[in-house]
Amino acid sequence: MVHDGHVHSPLCPHGTKDDFVDYCEKAIALGIEGISFTEHAPLPASFDDPTPQQDSGMNPADLPRYIEHIQLVKREYKGRLNILLGLEVDYIEGFEKETADFLNEVGPLLDDSILSVHFLHLRDRYLCLDYSPDVFQSAVDLLGSTAKVHEHYYQTVFASIKADLGRYKPKRIGHMTLARKFQKRFPAPDSQLFAKEITRILTAIQQKGYQLDYNGAGCLKPLCREPYPYASIIEEAVRLKIPLVYGSDAHSANGLLSGYDQLAAAPLAKP
Repeated sequence: MVHDGHVHSPLCPHGTKDDFVDYCEKAIALGIEGISFTEHAPLPASFDDPTPQQDSGMNPADLPRYIEHIQLVKREYKGRLNILLGLEVDYIEGFEKETADFLNEVGPLLDDSILSVHFLHLRDRYLCLDYSPDVFQSAVDLLGSTAKVHEHYYQTVFASIKADLGRYKPKRIGHMTLARKFQKRFPAPDSQLFAKEITRILTAIQQKGYQLDYNGAGCLKPLCREPYPYASIIEEAVRLKIPLVYGSDAHSANGLLSGYDQLAAAPLAKP
């Protein structure tokens, strides 16, 4: 039985309105042992979300309701489904202090959490790299090549691992190859080009005792069609004995177990 460690909720501003109960019932129907609700945490108050609808993170006013709902379903499904209260927290370069302050406040309430990179700081602006192919093209234009975008993404993931975000910093690194989301339109450079960056990331995860999000969502993305990260990285992570936690990154109840059947044969851990 599998634990789906990366699940969103009706309080995701860019997801579906499927209820918490819808996710739980679907998980039971699929034979899933447990799920971690890891909604996008509210972004730092002083950060200007660059997406058109400014909907990358949960509305801060919804956070108490989110916690309350999950505590309710945890009680309701006790003995039938192991439910963990979590958040997917954005690492945003330059906003480490605000992120740490937020985690110090909410961290004691959480059972699980993920640290992810969606935003890249490019010159005088931030871009949400996975928002659309057009935004990715903007990153290519700013940096000069697709290879430079991938390099900058890996550098930012490494920075997230090394960042001091306090005692409640998430211990699982989310979708570490998200820069490949649009690779069929922007062919990803040979992975050997980034061997140094990838090794540095995995070594830092190992040294910190962190986990790696083995994320199936990319398998469903028409311009990606592979999990995050891809098989050769998983093989190296297994060699380094880094715990791999499967995550569907579901934004709907039907999204649970996304990509699970396309994962490389590798031992999975629980959060």
